[in-house]
Amino acid sequence: MKNDIMNYALEMANPYLLGPYAPVFEEIVADNLEVTGEIPQDIHGTYVRNGPNPRFEPEGHYHWFDGDGMLHAIQIENGKAIYRNRWIRTSNFKEETQAEKSLWQGLMGRFSANKDRPWNRGVPLKDTANTAVAYHNGKLLAGWYMCGDLYAIDPVTLETKGVESFGGTLQSKAMAHVKVDEHSNEMMFFDYELTKAYIAYGVVDGTGKVTHFTKVKTPGPRVPHDMAITENYSILMDLPLIYDLNVMVSKGKAAPVFQRDLPSRFGILPRFGTADQVRWFEAKPCYIYHTINAWEEGDEIIMDCCINPEPTPQKKLPPNATPEEKLNAYLRLDAHLYRYHFNMKTGQTKEYALDDRSTEFPLMNSQYLGRKSRFAYNQHLDLSEKLRFDGIVKYDTQKQTAETHWYGDGVSGSESPFIPKPNAKDEDDGYVISFVTDARTDLSEVIILDAKNITDAPLARIKLPQRVPLGFHACWVNNDRIFN
Repeated sequence: MKNDIMNYALEMANPYLLGPYAPVFEEIVADNLEVTGEIPQDIHGTYVRNGPNPRFEPEGHYHWFDGDGMLHAIQIENGKAIYRNRWIRTSNFKEETQAEKSLWQGLMGRFSANKDRPWNRGVPLKDTANTAVAYHNGKLLAGWYMCGDLYAIDPVTLETKGVESFGGTLQSKAMAHVKVDEHSNEMMFFDYELTKAYIAYGVVDGTGKVTHFTKVKTPGPRVPHDMAITENYSILMDLPLIYDLNVMVSKGKAAPVFQRDLPSRFGILPRFGTADQVRWFEAKPCYIYHTINAWEEGDEIIMDCCINPEPTPQKKLPPNATPEEKLNAYLRLDAHLYRYHFNMKTGQTKEYALDDRSTEFPLMNSQYLGRKSRFAYNQHLDLSEKLRFDGIVKYDTQKQTAETHWYGDGVSGSESPFIPKPNAKDEDDGYVISFVTDARTDLSEVIILDAKNITDAPLARIKLPQRVPLGFHACWVNNDRIFN
């Protein structure tokens, strides 16, 4: 498997299969890890990150989003750490394991090559569950960026338990970016299909049952990537990045089109609201990959997020552009921090940028999700060659300031959760954690930063027994949530 993929990567000159992006093939558990500095004694929990890690030589051209899902975790207790990694054993992963080869063409391939494969949400792509991971009701939930199955994962062993049906109450698929309200222990989710004009929305209660579900009509098929919640409302998105179904059918290829003549629309409904209760707010055209937080303040709902005003390549690619050049062009996330005010009394929208530097993959103190918050921890985007994170930007949106912890020359990081201290005195009283990989040495570490002093050197650097490939989304789970 390893030699086949590496030979393919070199032959195709695919940058997202080489260097720090290259997959790893061993599933290991390692303790007694070497630590530089000291792991704070008040950290008790698990940092888990999801990402693409192809097991077999890809069919056709490989897109970074195609790889099989693999979880990497560092478990910390009493100043000591344990590392483990596991592939997410989806139904498609098991099918390919039995065949001992890839069975699917990916996002840059021809859908017609997958015509005999089962289609998922209007597109014949492999559901890898490789995108995000969240914790709810005793389980990690891994999901896919095109709306697929949520896979239940043991938060300690990372063993895949299977497709999560929430006791048979889930009657749809779900986007990877679910939202968990840690105060009510309710989980909000949404779903869409590439060939259907609706966005579905639902709520899972603290016992793990879907207690609310509704479908919201849209003017046509839409592909939102994220949503937001407040204490009493949920925010769905109808954004003008649309897949051209004619091209998909005629040429069998994914064809995202940014329709600049359409507004961005935000549908706000009560947490247990129905489709007829949605209120739509319009704003400038853009695409939003990830929200940070939203909250209620007077007559307004305020939402912080990262917007991408140009989600498709701004420069026309030459006719002879290679698939890899096209891949790089589409992965340029020229995003920045942005704020919306939705006035529930007047129906008006106010919007403005909070920063102009390129940052994305934001996280915050999850205890404040849906409540007014002040701090966000975004990844700074290095757009010089390939998509990678070269630093953590801590935003103080109240003071309108930002501080950056740079990973260092040749070093890339991962989405970085906030770890609250026990009995924390305020919102940023805690730590920030990240997997980092050095392309020069092919080694990875976990770094732990003091959130109040983000620019300082790490409090601890935990050396890992193998490289952690660059990947996607992460979460932190305190032990008191796992074992209570």
